[in-house]
Amino acid sequence: MRNETRELFNAYLEQVAAVNGVPDATKKFAASPSVEQTLENHIQESSAFLGEVNIIGVGEQQGEKLGLSLGSTIAGRTDTSLADREPQDPSGVDDRGYFCKQTNFDTHLTYGKLDAWAKFPDFQTRIRNQIIRQQALDRIMIGFNGSSAAATTDRNANPLLEDVNIGWLAKLLAEDPARFMDQGTVVGEVRVGPNGDYKNLDALVYDMRSNLLAPWHRRNTTFTAICGADLVDEKYFPMINTHAETPTESRALDLMISNKRLGGLRVAEVPFVPDRSIMISLLSAGGDSNLSIYHQNGTRRRTIVDNARRDRIENFESVNEAYVIEDLTGAAACINIKLPDGIGGWA
Repeated sequence: MRNETRELFNAYLEQVAAVNGVPDATKKFAASPSVEQTLENHIQESSAFLGEVNIIGVGEQQGEKLGLSLGSTIAGRTDTSLADREPQDPSGVDDRGYFCKQTNFDTHLTYGKLDAWAKFPDFQTRIRNQIIRQQALDRIMIGFNGSSAAATTDRNANPLLEDVNIGWLAKLLAEDPARFMDQGTVVGEVRVGPNGDYKNLDALVYDMRSNLLAPWHRRNTTFTAICGADLVDEKYFPMINTHAETPTESRALDLMISNKRLGGLRVAEVPFVPDRSIMISLLSAGGDSNLSIYHQNGTRRRTIVDNARRDRIENFESVNEAYVIEDLTGAAACINIKLPDGIGGWA
């Protein structure tokens, strides 16, 4: 590390220590409550998808879910000459809880990279943003691919962080498998196309809405079809690839693509959703989404190490967190979607 970079990095260490109210950022410390919340806000703001997911601090490592989305209908009537009126909990009531597990977000930056960044006036912000962006991406990856929480994770065997925590898809399969579709007439496949289980993806999503969601959610068009770009391209690429003969056709196509929908629902193209998979649930940029990430308040720990033996700066950071579906009746998923390969078979 060059001397001028060292001066900038020392100033960074002093700033981290000052905002957290600790004397030395190179000694393990707990992030202050205000810094902890600011970091969570930055992580959420760094991803459009996480901006539509509840990221909530909870006081205990284990407890009842918060119930942030509508869980049932509440309108009704009681003949009070025969029985008392029974109020309903609009947030939903069930015996599912949460358990926040420690997740380590450990990173390093080489001396060479820091030297290259030293010429920029936002040196400290660049370091922070590099860490925050990857934490956001990792959370999305865990949310859709996590299936276990191993005592020691194996990045090589689980490149999509399958063993870091139990994500939303795995929670739905374990806690309410009736809302999880993984095969049609052929074992292990849901075929979409001519002579398949569904004629097209719109028909599949419409059927998921109609038969996998609870009755009070089935006609709620504010729900979102969450999927990867592969399925969205499957629907829209043929439209784009077909030449629009007139300006009117071109404008209509542009409007259709800018308002992508599947089965009447808004589409969210999200990175790291498993290929050929769709999840339906309620997302909300204003809060009260059906998908949540809980982090236990006061558990964000951090220490910054100058490791000269490896010519790098190491940031060791951890927080206890859990992935939660607030209302299982308002979630559905389909995996193992198979599409025709174009020559009469199935991809």
